[in-house]
Amino acid sequence: MHHRKDLGLLALRLGVGGVLVAHGTQKLFGWCGGDGLERTGQAMEAMGFRPGRANALAAGLGEAGGGLLLALGFATPVAGAAAAGTMAGAVSVHAPAGFFAQSGGYEFAALLGCSAAALGISGPGRYSLDHLTRHVLDQPWLIATAFTMSALTAAAVIRRRIAVTAERELAEEQGVIDEQELAE
Repeated sequence: MHHRKDLGLLALRLGVGGVLVAHGTQKLFGWCGGDGLERTGQAMEAMGFRPGRANALAAGLGEAGGGLLLALGFATPVAGAAAAGTMAGAVSVHAPAGFFAQSGGYEFAALLGCSAAALGISGPGRYSLDHLTRHVLDQPWLIATAFTMSALTAAAVIRRRIAVTAERELAEEQGVIDEQELAE
């Protein structure tokens, strides 16, 4: 019975990691009904993530790579930080629709991000590759470094997205004004 926490962490890692892998491979390869890298890149460009293809690649790798590493319990701090940072970008897209996923909100992305972060901070448990490798890639300094880098990167990407969308809205607004002036 003393391994219950380790079994719980394994179940959580497999569930969260599996969902992240599925979402990432949709973006990267078009698997599981996804759009693949080119169309995802176009969609991300339209959402304000520029350049779209590079952001789609980063998001796909953050989800698929972070998810796979979480499921394996390997380099868990890096995996958790990468997935959490990626989900922060997804939350920024869905935030205008509110919290609940039913309305297109950020509920699901936030849950995945928080779960990945919690696993990255807590560690993978006994049933993991980190445990087998004597936690060489699961050190306290790595937790601090990975989460700091992920937070800084996510903030920069989101800040850039906000600037791009504001610029686009201003251009559209000026285009409407220009058309109205021409009509008069």
